[in-house]
Amino acid sequence: MIDMFSLKGQVALVTGAYGHLGKSITYALAEAGAQVIIQGRDKDKIASLAAELNSLSYDVKEACFDITDKDATAQYFEQANLHKLNVLVNNAYSGVGGTIKTSTEQQYHDAYDIGLVSVQRLFKLTLPLLEQGVIEDNNASCINIASMYGLVSPDFAIYESEQGSNPPFYGAVKAALLQWTRYCAVQFAKQGIRINAIAPGPFPNKIVQQDKAFISRLQDKSPMGRIGKPDEIKGAIVYLASKASSYVTGENISVDGGWTAW
Repeated sequence: MIDMFSLKGQVALVTGAYGHLGKSITYALAEAGAQVIIQGRDKDKIASLAAELNSLSYDVKEACFDITDKDATAQYFEQANLHKLNVLVNNAYSGVGGTIKTSTEQQYHDAYDIGLVSVQRLFKLTLPLLEQGVIEDNNASCINIASMYGLVSPDFAIYESEQGSNPPFYGAVKAALLQWTRYCAVQFAKQGIRINAIAPGPFPNKIVQQDKAFISRLQDKSPMGRIGKPDEIKGAIVYLASKASSYVTGENISVDGGWTAW
């Protein structure tokens, strides 16, 4: 049974690898036995995370490029000398707050660029590598990190101001990502490439956690009465990355403490 979850001898790529959830995702794949390629824009942060993991005898490679930069992304894959890929985790996202009234058209464009267009670009570039993953290991999985706000709207009562709430373009792009996941899953199902999503719930980062009053309201909203710990995403990641989910595609797993079950 345990062998079903093993990624030994396999290769994974994680975007936004040094982020709040990205680091736990990276650790999960490394702990399962995969060689993990960690992507990010900040060279120092990527190098630091790689050194940390390699010091623990995990096999980690650095990939410093901006996924919204079409040329830089293509150049990376031209020079990386990869011959296969078993797991692609589209985790990267960067954005700002806002409301319907205050958000700009450019903010919508930026959100879709990093949250959907870049996902499509990476999938197309890695498709031959994922196909090789099927040939060599009978395992190829694309995991898209969505959000509870791709499924439900924010509860504005927990925010002190509209401007501080989760922005409309964030939920919109995450909902679009979920639909793209389903579409892509159906198209590539017969080729043995699985495409699924994970919708994390309330996993506020350390900076947000400094606002104790907000965290209290956030916890009161959650059926489990608490916020998520980053490592609690590991189980879903390894399940979807491995052969344990060999007959699962086009699905979304909510890791949200019951938030979307209300």
